[in-house]
Amino acid sequence: MTIRKNIDKALEWVLVFLMSILVIDVLWQVISRYVMSSPSSFTDELAGFLLIWVGLLGATYVSGKREHLAIDLLLQRSTPQRRFKLELIISVVVILFAVTVLLAGGTWLVYTRFYLSVKSAALGLPLGLVYLVLPISGILIAYFDIDNIVRMVRENRKN
Repeated sequence: MTIRKNIDKALEWVLVFLMSILVIDVLWQVISRYVMSSPSSFTDELAGFLLIWVGLLGATYVSGKREHLAIDLLLQRSTPQRRFKLELIISVVVILFAVTVLLAGGTWLVYTRFYLSVKSAALGLPLGLVYLVLPISGILIAYFDIDNIVRMVRENRKN
């Protein structure tokens, strides 16, 4: 099994686990609020943090599968050579975004939250842990697109 397949499988399992926890958390929030008339103090914050992780890791997963939302009208009407160039440009732009915004910016955000010892209000979690998903996603998205470029170049050489 390749590294990419292992990463995909690990991402799938992490996403299933996080979504399961999110469903249980929201269910408990509804039960505690409406059935027991005693709303839980941490469930709202935990749901928000889980949504951050699920959203970013889910975007990473679909980006790696090349199934993300895209307007591909220009690609559909292009010749194979022009399509190759456009896909190459798109992948480079995605890598630049992942490295600058998610990896560099996310790492700075994580570092400052840990350095300043910022904790969440209800759970008391270090917010650096919450934002750690930013550089993780940046690394994975960059890896996926670098791998996509390598695959595209190999395919283009065959043709």
